[in-house]
Amino acid sequence: MSMQSIHLRKLLKIMYLDGPARVSALRADIRDDISRERDDREGSGGDFYGPFWRDAKDHVFGASDLREQTRLRIARNNRRRNLYEQLRDGFLLWWDERRRWTNEPFQRAGSIRTVKRLDGVDADIKFANVLAVRDGNDEEHFVYPYWFARPPLNNESARLGLWALCEAFPHINRGELRLLDVIRGQTYSLDRNPLRGDEAALFQRRFLLALNQWTQLRREYD
Repeated sequence: MSMQSIHLRKLLKIMYLDGPARVSALRADIRDDISRERDDREGSGGDFYGPFWRDAKDHVFGASDLREQTRLRIARNNRRRNLYEQLRDGFLLWWDERRRWTNEPFQRAGSIRTVKRLDGVDADIKFANVLAVRDGNDEEHFVYPYWFARPPLNNESARLGLWALCEAFPHINRGELRLLDVIRGQTYSLDRNPLRGDEAALFQRRFLLALNQWTQLRREYD
């Protein structure tokens, strides 16, 4: 069941979609889940966003230029032009204009990833594809990407995402964790979006609502 084995970013998306948009996203997720069960293949979503994020990471460390890599990817798949351009422009807006840490040179820090079961949430939540950077002062920064066009992150969904990241990586300096809404070039951090103490209950409530709806829709495909 994919709702019980899911990436944090996708779970945030589903939990904060409303009405027909959420039904549509859940149905797409169910179809992908059925396809994986039958064909043992990965869904197409990760295949699209993953390569873009590798290009973005390479841009950070000077291995390639994101503008040129995006041009090449569009040439190979023009149907994705609009989304690739939104992702590119949003990432560069953050990286070139809004990023607050500036002490170059930037190097790759140790990779962090895990699977975590949060309190009261019956799901294996995946935390992966974190941009981990060590700057010229030997300080480490960790940026988790949210790359969906809809819904945008808001203060509440970002707060839940930051709380989940803190739970998943307790050894990481919380002050250096960022949640990046890639398309909008907007980061969220605990200094600007402090936790309130109700995150566990709110996360659990929203997850259960989404899971119950997923379960009801899944029966239609049996």
